[in-house]
This record gives sequence, C-alpha cells and structure tokens, in this order.
Amino acid sequence: MSAVESRLALSTAHFGRHGVVTPARARQFDAELRGAFALAADAGMTLIDTSADHAEAEALVGRLAPRERPFRTIAKTAPLAAGLAVVEARAQKSLRNLGVPRAYALVVSEAEDLLGPDGDALWRSLLGLRDAGLFEKIGVSARLEDAPAALARRYKPDIMQLPVSLLDQRLVTGGELQTLAELGVEVHLRSIFLQGLMFLPSDGLPPALAEAGPRLSRIRREIAEAGADPLQAALAFALSQSAAAQVIVGVASQAELRAILAAAAAPAPDLDWQALSLNAQEVEHVGLWAAA
Repeated sequence: MSAVESRLALSTAHFGRHGVVTPARARQFDAELRGAFALAADAGMTLIDTSADHAEAEALVGRLAPRERPFRTIAKTAPLAAGLAVVEARAQKSLRNLGVPRAYALVVSEAEDLLGPDGDALWRSLLGLRDAGLFEKIGVSARLEDAPAALARRYKPDIMQLPVSLLDQRLVTGGELQTLAELGVEVHLRSIFLQGLMFLPSDGLPPALAEAGPRLSRIRREIAEAGADPLQAALAFALSQSAAAQVIVGVASQAELRAILAAAAAPAPDLDWQALSLNAQEVEHVGLWAAA
C-alpha cells in the first residue's frame, strides 16, 4: 500500500441500479461492484464515503464490500428539515444498511443545517451518537459560501469535506484548507473533477458555461503540453494538498477505478497549478449549472 492510494477514498455517488433490471443484469452489476471493492482494497484504499440520498448504495456496500478487509465507512445525515428524530433514526438506519455496529464517521450533508436556528441542537444530537459509540467521528460537508473555518471554530468537527479541484482552488488560495488543518480538522477533498467539467470537450459545454470554453481549452492544452491528461492533472493537484487527509473519488466501474489508480500513481506533471484555475465568475457559473 502506498501513501497515494491510502489517501484515496471511494465515493458511492455513482452506485445504484437505476431503473428496472433483469436478474441477470442485477447479478452482472453486483459482480462489477464487488470487483471494484476488491480492486480498491488491493490498492490500499480503506475509506468509503456514502450519501444520505442513496440508501441503496449503503446497502450495496454492506452486502458486497469484502468482509475480510473491511473498509471504514462514512455516513451522511438526513436533512434537518425532517426533524432531529428523523436525523437520528436515519443515522442508525445507515449503520444497519452498511451492516456494521459502528461506522468511521457521520457527516452533516448540508452545512446550512448547522447555520440555522436548530444548528446547535443538531450538533448536540450528533455528539450524542458519537458518545454512544455508533460513530468514531462526526463532521460537516461544506462549501466556500459556508465559511468552513468559522464553522470549524464554532463546532470543532473531527472531519470536514470540501469541494476543491484544479479548476476551483478558492479554498486553497484563500487559506481555508491550511487553517482547517491547523485547527486539527481531518480534511477530505470532494468534487475534485468539478462535476465532470474537467472531461467535457469545449464544443460539448452547456450554454451556461460557454464563456468558460476558451479558458478550459487553454487549460487542457497546457496540461497536454506537460505530458499529462486532465484526469492525471486533477488527481495530482488534489493529492498535492498536504492539508488534505483524503481525496474522494467516485467511480461507476472497475475500469474507471483502474484509470484513477494509474493516474494517481503517475509522476505529477510540472504545472503551475494556480495558473490553471477558473476565475470566480466562471466557477459560479459552474455551480449554477451543476445545481440545475
């Protein structure tokens, strides 16, 4: 196991058998996913990040992940709007879905829940679940707009998950990532491919991102001239962040995971990272496009 692979965490965002499938297709899907878990374990990956929106994915992890080499698992909270009782019940259901009595962490899926009037009550509830031994750590998934450093000072989470990518470096250049590490927070980077924008051809961009097309073309050209590709550059940038304990990647197949592992193990390209980021307005357009 290398230090690179152990810092990669597997996201379940792309797991799930959508639509009606035949028994044969279901068996094929399970075999593919079981193979991906085995490949991740063989590579030294130890952490799986799940989503509160995909209970089926939790169940798939519980059923198909290798028992002889168990992963640490992260569960996400249900929306606070449903009530504290629902949040607690959903957290315990996540453990049942995952087939474990205790998970590595429970992470607030929307930082806005902590910023509202019931934020303190929510956090006390999560502390209670941690103190009861159901979760080793508790944390928050946040964005730049949530002021992560201020959240960390207020609640002292064990973990924070943040969107950081080669194209959106605002939390790096603004110093938030380093501040969180200095506060003792275990930082996880997510959305490192920025909703797949790293891989969209310029002529395939949606109208809302047309203005970013020329800039994206220049970025891809500079990456190619350095002898790399967008996947390799995106991973190299994320893994270069010493403040980050984990880099979360989502895959839908063994082939995708093999490509990510190969790209992560390749020598980092000689690039001026900061010069390859989008500007604030372009990143805002990407956020609106991704939320649409």
